[in-house]
Amino acid sequence: MSSDTLAKAPAAAERPEDADAPRIVPQRRFGQWTAAVVVLVLLGLAVNSVLRNDAFQWDVVAEYFTSASVLRGLWLTLWLTAVVMVLGFALGTLLAAFRLSANPVLRAVSWGYVWLFRSIPILVQLLLWFNIGALYPQILGVRTVDLLGPVTVAVIGLTLHEAAYAAEVVRGGILSVDRGQIEAAQSLGLSRWRRRRRIVLPQAMRSIVPPAGNMLIGTLKGTSIVSVIAVSDLLFSVQLVYHRTYQVIPLLMVATVWYTVVTSVLGVGQYYVEKHYARGTGTYR
Repeated sequence: MSSDTLAKAPAAAERPEDADAPRIVPQRRFGQWTAAVVVLVLLGLAVNSVLRNDAFQWDVVAEYFTSASVLRGLWLTLWLTAVVMVLGFALGTLLAAFRLSANPVLRAVSWGYVWLFRSIPILVQLLLWFNIGALYPQILGVRTVDLLGPVTVAVIGLTLHEAAYAAEVVRGGILSVDRGQIEAAQSLGLSRWRRRRRIVLPQAMRSIVPPAGNMLIGTLKGTSIVSVIAVSDLLFSVQLVYHRTYQVIPLLMVATVWYTVVTSVLGVGQYYVEKHYARGTGTYR
C-alpha cells in the first residue's frame, strides 16, 4: 500500500458519518430565472429601439450636448440647487429646533409653517411669488418687479418649500437618537452645545443623510419647474433652442442625459457620505 493511501485512510476513518450525511441540494428557482431572462430580453429590445430609432437624432444630441447655452443652463441649475439646499436646510434646522422646543408658541409656528408649505404645490408657490407685485407693488420704497427678479423668486420659492421638508428630516434624525445617551452625556457634565455636537449630531446624521440625499436629487430635478417663470436653467435653455430649430426630441434628450449624469454623480456621493456616518454599524461593507 502506498504512503498516500496510508495517509488518506485515517482521515476517512475519522469521519465515517460523512458517507451517511444527506446531501443539501439548493432549490431550483425556475420562475426567477425565467423572469430574469424575460426582463433581459425586454431591456435589450428597449435599448435597441432607442439606439436605432432615427427620430432621436443622436447626432443633434451630440452637437448641442456641450453647447454654450446648454452649459450655462446647467451651471444655473447646479448653482440654484446648491443655494436652495443650503438655505433650505438652514431654515429647516431652525424650524426643527422650534418644533422640539418646550415653548408652545415656537412649536405651533414650526408646525404651521410645515403644514402650510407642504400643502401648497411648488408650482403654485412660485407663481404666487412671481406675481407678488400685484399684492405689494413696493417693498422698502423699491418697486417689487425691480427687487424680485425671476432668479430671486426661484430661490425664495424653492427655499421656503424645501425648508418645510428639511425641518421634518432634521427633526426625525434628532428623535432617532436614544434618549439614554443624551442623559449619559448630561451626567458627564457636558455642555448642551458639546452634547449636540459630539453625541446627538453624529448619530442623527445616520438618519438625516439618506433622506437629505434624496432631497438633494429631488431638488436638482425640481429646479426644472422654474422654467415656467423664465429662469434660464437647463430645461429652459434647451427649450429656447428647440423653439428655434424645432428639434424637440433631441434637445429634450440633451436635458435628460445631463440630469441623469448629475444625479448619478450625486448618488455616488450620497453612498460614500452614508458610509462615513454608518461606521461601526456594519451596514456598509
